[in-house]
Amino acid sequence: MLRAAGVEVACDPASIDEGEAKRALRAAGAGAGDAAESLAELKARSVSRRHPGALVVGADQILDCEGRWFDKPGTEAEARDHLRALRGRAHELVSAAVVVRDGSRLWHHVDRARLVMRPFGDDFLDRYVAAAGERLAETVGAYRVEGLGVQLFHRIDGDFFTILGLPLLPLLDFLRARRVLAS
Repeated sequence: MLRAAGVEVACDPASIDEGEAKRALRAAGAGAGDAAESLAELKARSVSRRHPGALVVGADQILDCEGRWFDKPGTEAEARDHLRALRGRAHELVSAAVVVRDGSRLWHHVDRARLVMRPFGDDFLDRYVAAAGERLAETVGAYRVEGLGVQLFHRIDGDFFTILGLPLLPLLDFLRARRVLAS
């Protein structure tokens, strides 16, 4: 998303155990927003150690449906289970971004989008899963609203970029304020 917005970036994956961190946050009673922000910060701090002086952006997204957090499905069967659990119900996508330099947090933003899946039948689910294929495992909800996945929904409220996994507009504002981007 940053590259598409004209921001020069280098990608360097964080070396953290996301699953373990998420379990610990959940056990400590963290809500989805606090957990997404904490995970984004953990990622940014981890990468920041390898890039002295650089602005490092960490991001995370959690899908929360009535208190249940969904991870990316590992298999087609898990994707089907996720979609069955979400159909006919509302859920939130909580996206967080944290900017760190030399291990110090400079900025953060958490945004939420509310999505309501329509109550589709099993025939539609079968056709959707067959058409979406392996891409189902790439997203936390087993859907992409920027493609075929939009057909799963009755209503979507929220920022498009937040739904894609990054509160991009506030991040761009921060980068302009820091004169990283031209204003």
